[in-house]
Amino acid sequence: MKKQVKRSKPKLRGISLFANVGIAEACLDKIGVDIRIANELLPERAKFYQDVYPKSHMVCGDITDDVVRSALVEEALAKDVNFVMATPPCQGMSRVGKMEEMDERNHLIYYAVDVVRRIRPEYVLIENVTTILKTKIAVHGKVMLIPEYLKKELGDDYNFNKKTVVRAMDYSIPQIRHRNIYLLVRKDKKVEWEFPKPTKPITLEQAIGNLPSVDPLLRGGIEETLEHFPDFEKKRKVAAKVSKWHRPPLHSWRMVEWMMHTPTGESAIHNLVYYPRKVTGERVKAHYNQYRRLEWHKQARCLTQNNGVISSLACVHPGRPYRCKGELLYTEPRVFTIYEVMILSSLPLNWPIPKWADETLIRRVIGEGVPSHLIEVIVKNLLERI
Repeated sequence: MKKQVKRSKPKLRGISLFANVGIAEACLDKIGVDIRIANELLPERAKFYQDVYPKSHMVCGDITDDVVRSALVEEALAKDVNFVMATPPCQGMSRVGKMEEMDERNHLIYYAVDVVRRIRPEYVLIENVTTILKTKIAVHGKVMLIPEYLKKELGDDYNFNKKTVVRAMDYSIPQIRHRNIYLLVRKDKKVEWEFPKPTKPITLEQAIGNLPSVDPLLRGGIEETLEHFPDFEKKRKVAAKVSKWHRPPLHSWRMVEWMMHTPTGESAIHNLVYYPRKVTGERVKAHYNQYRRLEWHKQARCLTQNNGVISSLACVHPGRPYRCKGELLYTEPRVFTIYEVMILSSLPLNWPIPKWADETLIRRVIGEGVPSHLIEVIVKNLLERI
């Protein structure tokens, strides 16, 4: 008769709030973290999450609803949750957005704090953009900064990390991405939780420089595409052998032409002839990081939810120079492929994206998510100390 081996209980048994599709927890399972419950407001994202993480229980609902929140708390207590991870929406605080004072999305932190206070987990991770440090909210008619509010509500029971601002690029992730991450440890736990020591940076050249070249698919269809890119199909087949997600992004010819004439590291807005213009011919007024190619020897800038659009912020492939009929042009006049976006966000390359998800949704949810490896190394640093 075989002796049954008793499995040890995972050190971290978590609930993920504002879970999106689970970008933050994509690497946690492999280090032994058990995310048992997750909560997301949007049904499409909740379905995406549940398809990717079938062992977790996704609760699709509004965390501001007392009934939904109470159900989350009760389930977390029943499932012995000792770790809360909260990644509230950053759009109200992001410099890419309007940054309106008292944006209602900034007040979602209330509900994360309420869950923490009621569950009393041993460990808490709260992640957001760095502007959270200067963002004000109204609490019972009193205006205060979010950091002040967190310390007021949780400071008696939890120790906070000393340094809270971190860059993804400092942990071998090929994306700069500054984040503010609070790491809380309940005071009865004799554990210090800080960020681990930085590791060697990785450039775009190291991360994606050896991937097969991909030409854009033009909106005019395959005939127009082959007219401008005769090797399109050949390149597409080679790229598909690497990953089905290393596929041609869809763009209009006029934008592609602008980017073909844009050097590595530069923005098309500085071009003398092939600059962004309206249909009327009028020059487009744009931010200096729009229509911009990135640089091989650096990391990508912070990916946005619109990373599939050439006119978005710094999301165009660096490209390489070549000559055609005596004219200096640049390859890869396109945004990053989804596969490249996954690499820049440090997602596992076998991450099981649902077949039903369209490209716009995939790009949006990855662009909004915190790089997966960043959360992995931070949480692993805690596991090594427990």
